[in-house]
Amino acid sequence: MFDVFQISRVLTRSITYLCAGDHDKDAVLLAAWTGDKDPQTIRRWIQSGATLWLAEADGVVAGVGGLRHGAELSLLYVDPAYVRRGIGLAFLIRLEHELAGQGCTTAHLNATATARAFYRRYGWLDVGSPTNWLVMPHYPMRKSLHPAAEGLRPAHPGDMSR
Repeated sequence: MFDVFQISRVLTRSITYLCAGDHDKDAVLLAAWTGDKDPQTIRRWIQSGATLWLAEADGVVAGVGGLRHGAELSLLYVDPAYVRRGIGLAFLIRLEHELAGQGCTTAHLNATATARAFYRRYGWLDVGSPTNWLVMPHYPMRKSLHPAAEGLRPAHPGDMSR
């Protein structure tokens, strides 16, 4: 069992406190960013087929992760009370494995300035220029889910030098 109110609480608290550098505590930006993180919207996400992963600690939801179609990591939020406990990394590993298990060879995401260093630390690469969402920069990133295959390509007969 899970509680959509707890999921909403984690998303809202994480954005409010951990992403303060992104929204600069601007009430309008914060309201826009958290506006679709309410329990009713989360319930609709789940009822429409979205899969969310939950981390629990001390009997409450401590983190939320999610994927979107097209090999996109769409959610990775940890409650501020539970940061620095490995929850974010555990989610990242789990979501990457889930995508690889679905046959995806490359994963994508749009990182906030706050989260960008975290993703880079675990092998994610910047791809392209930042885009603005609610006037905040978001950084498109990707990661090969099969690192050993990076740089490999098929050998075609027309490519032979001799």
